Amino acid sequence: MSGTAKDKARRARRSGPLGWRVRVALVLLVVLAVVTVWVTNMMLTDRFTESTRNRAELRLALYSGNILSELRSNAIVPQLLARDPALIGALNSGDFSQSSQRLISYVDEIGAASLMLLDRDGRTVAATDRNRLGEQHRNAPHFVEALRSNTTVFTTQEREAGGYTFTYSRRVESQNSVVGVIMVEVDLAKFERAWAGITDAVAVLNSEGTIILATEPRWRGRTMDEALVRQSPESAIERAIKATADWTALPPDAYLQGEAVMRVDGRIPFRGWTMATFTTYASVREKVNAVLALEIMGFALLAALAFYALSRRTALRMALFQRESAELRRLNARLQREISEREKVQKDLASAEQTLEQSSKLAALGEMSAAVSHELNQPLAAMKTYLAGARLLLRRNRPDEAMTAFHRIDDLIERMGAITRQLKSYARKGQEQLSPVDMAEALASSLSMMEPQLKARRVRISKILPDEPVRVMGDRMRIEQVLVNLLRNAIDATKSVAQPELEIILASGETATLSVRDNGHGIEDMDALFEPFYTTKQPGDGTGLGLAISSGIVADLGGRLTARNGVDGGAVFEMQLPILNETTRAAE
Repeated sequence: MSGTAKDKARRARRSGPLGWRVRVALVLLVVLAVVTVWVTNMMLTDRFTESTRNRAELRLALYSGNILSELRSNAIVPQLLARDPALIGALNSGDFSQSSQRLISYVDEIGAASLMLLDRDGRTVAATDRNRLGEQHRNAPHFVEALRSNTTVFTTQEREAGGYTFTYSRRVESQNSVVGVIMVEVDLAKFERAWAGITDAVAVLNSEGTIILATEPRWRGRTMDEALVRQSPESAIERAIKATADWTALPPDAYLQGEAVMRVDGRIPFRGWTMATFTTYASVREKVNAVLALEIMGFALLAALAFYALSRRTALRMALFQRESAELRRLNARLQREISEREKVQKDLASAEQTLEQSSKLAALGEMSAAVSHELNQPLAAMKTYLAGARLLLRRNRPDEAMTAFHRIDDLIERMGAITRQLKSYARKGQEQLSPVDMAEALASSLSMMEPQLKARRVRISKILPDEPVRVMGDRMRIEQVLVNLLRNAIDATKSVAQPELEIILASGETATLSVRDNGHGIEDMDALFEPFYTTKQPGDGTGLGLAISSGIVADLGGRLTARNGVDGGAVFEMQLPILNETTRAAE
């Protein structure tokens, strides 16, 4: 009896500490699992959220690039069709029997939504959609503005059935008289149809802040604030957000500071358009939950292994433990391979995003380099003139007047530095900050810039300026760039005139209008005037980029640059910009 009691006491002493160690190990394992899952959730949520934001920004860049490409590819079509001899002959003769068929043959190659030919009274005489023949567009903006302008005009018009139509139109001339208007409707609705298959909500806004394209039809025609009040992005992609519920049984997006969607805004470099996308966090939650599930499974397997290691009592359990250990090793190897492959894919994606961003910057720098080199030639020429004058003044022992020339050279150097800083800013960031600009002050600065050339040519300048300030919302440096280009072209146009004259008129009304008229030989080829690399100057005197760059700058600021021959001879260039009033200030 005594031996048996001793054996029982010995087994009790063995079992007591063993049970305590098992309980401590289990508690530590649970604590370790909770801490690991919590830390992993926080780290991976931040990481995947950032990657989701980067992909959303990349998608926004791609969407805006597609829209801009579609607009630019259709912008040249009216200019080409306005020169079609068959269409011009039909407008002159009134025989349109073959005109519609000719437009239909063009539309598939162009990729536009539709083409229409209007006569001088605004009646549709030929169209790719024959149901629209006979429609009246006499008071339509695309018809009226095309008749007033000698360039291609772009208009946006709301449809009665909902949505917007986007058209390029240009007047058709025959023997210096207007015989009709050619109109190209741009098919931007196809992007809405393409976006319908994604989980993001997308909206495109014009310069006035009105939504013109959207995945939600009820958003169109409203501002973003009005659209979100009418139907929030949560409702627009409610199905995707419901998928974010996970094993925690907490409300959706509980690990994302309560945010249901991610909003990313971007700028489309076309008439002040912007784009906004709303992306769900569903993919973030799914990725994080997948990793957490693996961790929980790992801890569960680790607990099973601990139980098996502490309860090795039979050979059967030992064999089972060995088989399960081998299975776990194979599973671990497979998980390691999957993790390695996923890390490789993420590295490749990051590399591709960096390559795309660098390519975009290099392309922008390539487009700006010709413009900057063209603009730097002007202050360099002025500096050469000031240096020659300062040298002559120093020889005549007039240092005070020479210092004035040196101060002007210092101002020119500062202007050149501002131009190069503008190039650096453009390469670093695609969005420009606009501010109120006094047109009279910008004109005075431009005239000061061109003062050496004006005095050298003895150009007589007459200015007509209003008493009240005329302000616009824009970039003063770029506006001065346009004014300097216009002044320089006017000086070049009067080289063969004995008494060169310039007349500058600044007026304000619905728009701020600045006109520059010279008494030169006038404009010979009006159609090619604003095309890049077109110039009538001698080789080496110009690149043919000045007016093309100036037209692009004015269009980006929401205005229009036009040209015509004056009644008494010479050329007249007219720059129109939206005037800055109380309504415009509120909108900005």
